[in-house]
Amino acid sequence: MHKVLIVDDQPEIRRLLNFTLRDEFDVIEAADGESALAMLEAHDVRLVLLDVMMPGAIDGLGVLDVVKSSTHRTHVPVAMLTARGQVIDFEEARARGADAYFTKPFSPMEVHQWVRDRLSGTPSPRDFTPP
Repeated sequence: MHKVLIVDDQPEIRRLLNFTLRDEFDVIEAADGESALAMLEAHDVRLVLLDVMMPGAIDGLGVLDVVKSSTHRTHVPVAMLTARGQVIDFEEARARGADAYFTKPFSPMEVHQWVRDRLSGTPSPRDFTPP
């Protein structure tokens, strides 16, 4: 079963996504960037759902940078889940290597389908094309 990491400081978002994904995927959670990086080191994470704005020393874009700059994790798909819906935010995430961008409030079923598509190797209409 593929391991999916949900990173969001809002417990209700983590609960919603966990409930949506847990029957099909092994779901783990982190509430901040530091915890996310620890989870990435401790587990064989196959996909990350990542909030942008989180408390602490490292935000979601910082976590994205670490994932996409790591030689053994560059293949890990990362979808940003955020309230930041401006074009500049979308383009920033894309330029830094995000694979998809979902603006809150998002459809949990749409996120679930994207996760399923990415982990099965099927292209998704939500996928970014490289910048």
